[in-house]
Amino acid sequence: MTTLDEPNASALDGTCSFTLNGTPVSVRGRHPHLLSALREELDVTSPKDGCSPSGQCGCCTVLIDGKAVVSCQQSMEKVEGSDITTLEGVDESERQAFADAFSACGGLQCGFCIPGIVMRAKAQIDKKGSSLTRDGMKPHLGAHLCRCTGYVKILDAIESVAQGTACAPALSGEIGGGGAKYEAADLTLGDRDYVDDIRMPGMLHAALRLSDHARADVIAIDTSAADAAEGVVTTFTAADIAGDLRVGIIHKDWPVMIPVGGTTSCAGDVLAIVVAETREQARAAVGLVDVGYAVHPPNTDPEAALADDAPLSVWGTDSNTLSVSAYQRGDAIDEVLAASEFTVHETFRTQRIEHAFLEPESTLAVPSGDGDDRTLHVYSGGQGVWDDRDDIAAVLDVGTDRVTVELVSNGGAFGGKEDMSNQAHAALAAWMLGRPVKCTLSREESFRMHAKRHPITLEYRAGCDAEGRLTGLMVRGIGDSGAYASVGMKVLERAAGHACGPYRWDAIDIETTAVRTNNLVCGAFRGFGANQAQFAMEGVLDRLAEQVGISGWEIRKRNVVRPGDVWGPGQIMDDGAGGAEACLDEIKPWYDAAREAGHAVGLGLGLKNSGLGNGFYEQCAAVVRFRSDDDRVEVRHGWTEMGQGVHTVALQVAADELGIDPDRIDVIVDTTRDLGFGQTTGSRGTLMAAGSVQRACEAAIAAGCAPDVDHTGEYVVDWTQKLGDPNVPNPTIHSCFSYAAQMAVADRDSGSIEQVVAVHDVGRAVNPTLVEGQVEGSVHMGLGYALTEEFPTDPVTGFPTNMTLRSLGILRAKDVPEIDVHIVEVPQPRSPYGIKGVGEIGLVPTAPAVAAALHEVDGTWRSTLPMKPTE
Repeated sequence: MTTLDEPNASALDGTCSFTLNGTPVSVRGRHPHLLSALREELDVTSPKDGCSPSGQCGCCTVLIDGKAVVSCQQSMEKVEGSDITTLEGVDESERQAFADAFSACGGLQCGFCIPGIVMRAKAQIDKKGSSLTRDGMKPHLGAHLCRCTGYVKILDAIESVAQGTACAPALSGEIGGGGAKYEAADLTLGDRDYVDDIRMPGMLHAALRLSDHARADVIAIDTSAADAAEGVVTTFTAADIAGDLRVGIIHKDWPVMIPVGGTTSCAGDVLAIVVAETREQARAAVGLVDVGYAVHPPNTDPEAALADDAPLSVWGTDSNTLSVSAYQRGDAIDEVLAASEFTVHETFRTQRIEHAFLEPESTLAVPSGDGDDRTLHVYSGGQGVWDDRDDIAAVLDVGTDRVTVELVSNGGAFGGKEDMSNQAHAALAAWMLGRPVKCTLSREESFRMHAKRHPITLEYRAGCDAEGRLTGLMVRGIGDSGAYASVGMKVLERAAGHACGPYRWDAIDIETTAVRTNNLVCGAFRGFGANQAQFAMEGVLDRLAEQVGISGWEIRKRNVVRPGDVWGPGQIMDDGAGGAEACLDEIKPWYDAAREAGHAVGLGLGLKNSGLGNGFYEQCAAVVRFRSDDDRVEVRHGWTEMGQGVHTVALQVAADELGIDPDRIDVIVDTTRDLGFGQTTGSRGTLMAAGSVQRACEAAIAAGCAPDVDHTGEYVVDWTQKLGDPNVPNPTIHSCFSYAAQMAVADRDSGSIEQVVAVHDVGRAVNPTLVEGQVEGSVHMGLGYALTEEFPTDPVTGFPTNMTLRSLGILRAKDVPEIDVHIVEVPQPRSPYGIKGVGEIGLVPTAPAVAAALHEVDGTWRSTLPMKPTE
């Protein structure tokens, strides 16, 4: 890892002076790097901290003497006397040009990486002017990561600014309008705060002491040295928790802190909180908390953890089996397979993946009042602020009416911010001290604490007849869910439900098991088990096609699920299922042309549920309120904005239904009203936000749009049944599915992927520009999943072995092939406006399409992720 030059003694003891945005300034010389001085002392927050001090994300890029550099890599001694420019100091006309271009082109989603990218682009435009093109800019984005966009529309925006193209972005006031993203201009310029950008008078900083061992009894915790350290206000341990020790989305099994007498279960366990006047003081003192352990060998092999004599992985549980999801349909599977003309028996293995959202987790808790009137306001970037509120109240042992959690739209999540990370710790410290407390994780702490993508081993046995029509499918899957439940049982349930892909089968026998180990917790991640299962399913289909002697497209066409078909565990598919075949038909001209041109081509077809399903009662509400004091219209809903555009969906629905100017609308999510019930997960945010806002607007119109009144609407999905219930032979396990076909084109010599064509049925595209961006970002993530990304843990210790962003293998701009997106709209019955969803389906077909293309390059079938381009 890159390290900073050590500052000399004078820099440590004195001050550092430089010019900032045209004004001479002096700051403390003890800052670890320039970024710290800018953010923590000067309150200049457009440079974002995504990974300091490693300098691997580019979010903190500024200009130093006209050159674009990452500020977390610049020591205070090195910048002495320099001329430093941040986005705040860029000429207003340039700021407007970038804001307009990124807004109009859809060049941002969560927005966290964009201010740094804008500064890099400015440096290149200053140097090259109108000669700068998108292809010319690609290599210069090598210092920058974007996890949301796939870089496509970022490069469009930069080229637009370089060429001087006039852009006039505007919010759309109609369903299907391709207007700008809500808050796009402020996000582009770094003017819209994330949690870590918020400052409060008297604010303290908390840092967390993590465990040194994945499985160890905690014998003693000594905080005396930390308490005596410079700037430290106090420390807290589990002994200070008045209420519940454990939290969790489904099972309350995840300890906020491990107490003396308890046992750690993974590398992300917290043992103590250190609260200090500054972030650096808190971080310095964390290492002084001394912990005594009795260390045990961790369970790191999920199959071994299932053995009868295996020790329990998790303190306070009674089994290493978290869940089993199973169902059978049709005749005996062994007989069906034995009678099949062709069969495949293959084991597929997928890897653990880190979300790598660019904004590390941050929480700010602010207490107010005294005695029984005391309340707590928590600023959270979590994916379920009502769950945050309920768990925080339980930890503090107070009523939920005394805790308000306000969503601060986060800098990316992809499922990784469903579980609470540091919300309870910040809340506990603030409640106990009566002062605002912020807790922001370092990148390394984030790696260890939040849930990852499940590594799953999937054994497939499948058959077809002589014409390639599918007969029987048997699947056995084991997923490493890590220590705590999170939503691991649901991920493996989803893998089971989607294991057959979007196809018809005569007989099915599926079973998947989620296993508790002492590896990092695994939970929600874009795709949620569907992508793991369909990497295997699509690979099986391609192997069968080769045996039959037909193309990958043809075997899919012969077996694709259609309206009225019985699918998977017995669900009778509605008219929305026509989207699968529509995607196949739409992609065929590109598929045929590529094959005729002699390219190495692979095809993937996938489906992904929208909503929780499986018998879960899904409910959400929205409020429309006309404010008489300023002529603004509040639209409140229950879903987390994390870049996907759910705030924009809510705004466009309200503007369309009410017939008002979208610029009048403020979109708000907080727990002052009970509107949200659960996590922003399962690709359901757009569908359910649209449904609830639509009904709130109907209520408002019925009431004559009366001012200063909450006009409330509710949307409910209550018609699904649980997978595997023997009393329900044809369960509707999900109310809605989206579909996608993707084609990967590989270079026949190198195996590198040159193009991805992505055809997606989203039911109804509320904002086509944002839909395209979602797909482009998903394909980028899917390519990394297929080829380069992995987050392994040490089998001896259970600790992660990749601890920097660069080590994750995320594709940079220059490595991303051409991505062509085509939207199909097959409306979903019983869904508002026919919406299906797009957030997760985007990466489901990518890896299998790549695998098939690579097979055409070298004739090798691949069954393990990530794949090597050439074997």
